Amino acid sequence: MDALLPLASLPVQISGRNRVWRRTISDAIRSDPEWHNGDYARQPPSLRTAEEIYFFMGSSPLLRWQQMPDRSTSDAVLDAAVAADLKTDDANDTLYQIEASTTTILDGLESIRAPLLAINSADDLINPRNLAILEREIKRVKYGRAVLIRWGGNARARHPYDGRGVEAAADSAVA
Repeated sequence: MDALLPLASLPVQISGRNRVWRRTISDAIRSDPEWHNGDYARQPPSLRTAEEIYFFMGSSPLLRWQQMPDRSTSDAVLDAAVAADLKTDDANDTLYQIEASTTTILDGLESIRAPLLAINSADDLINPRNLAILEREIKRVKYGRAVLIRWGGNARARHPYDGRGVEAAADSAVA
């Protein structure tokens, strides 16, 4: 492998809020009477719930605030996004994606020899920066570097919990 580029991730077991939203989606689909253990003729209604949770968890709070300044706009944007996703998504595929995140690489970080650039966003609801996990663990990767994208501020500012190789960048201007 030439290089690794994990995005919006942490090298630890999924737990806390990250585990809860994933389990909520899984439980909604698996307990849906129309899911039929994955042998359904049409998408079960719980897929809509899954899409709404994806929309919420996979979005930037600041961006969503700017895009949806009032209740009616918020409802319209959510409805449009979910309707578009329901045209192509599948309940079983969603389960596979959500439930595939049960392993961790934490015990093998020192064995990574390829250059690794991990990029996370400061406003990520799923992998919050104040956990400082990525910043701590990237030091174990021989050629590892972590970049934290900050939305606003100094484009070349160093983040306060900067260890070796942790940088902060504004917008998409990754250093």
